[in-house]
Amino acid sequence: MDQHIKVLGILNIVCGALGVLGALAILAVFGGVIGIVEATSPHSMHPAVAPSVLAVVGGALAVLFVLLSVPAIVAGIGLVRFRNWGRILGVVVSVLHLLNFPFGTALGAYGLWVLSSDRSREAFLPR
Repeated sequence: MDQHIKVLGILNIVCGALGVLGALAILAVFGGVIGIVEATSPHSMHPAVAPSVLAVVGGALAVLFVLLSVPAIVAGIGLVRFRNWGRILGVVVSVLHLLNFPFGTALGAYGLWVLSSDRSREAFLPR
């Protein structure tokens, strides 16, 4: 079961890192779109509402991605190091992964299977 816990930890770290990269990509795309809107809009249009709205929407999406990704990274680190708090956070993150169809659902189901077994609980006991 130790190997499953380590694999789950690594998968959580990778999934979280991809989420952070997704947040950076969102910021880059929205920043590019804002630049294009600014460059093509007539200067007589005052105040420019579209760039402000795009900045708020892009920033909010990026923050949401980061808020959902960082706990997965932290849980993955805790699982790889066999910390009991990592197991608890891993269960919470696995439940959240279930909502991310299709890959997150598979990862969440795998995480719940690994972390809810009795042998998994024994692996996190102090040695």
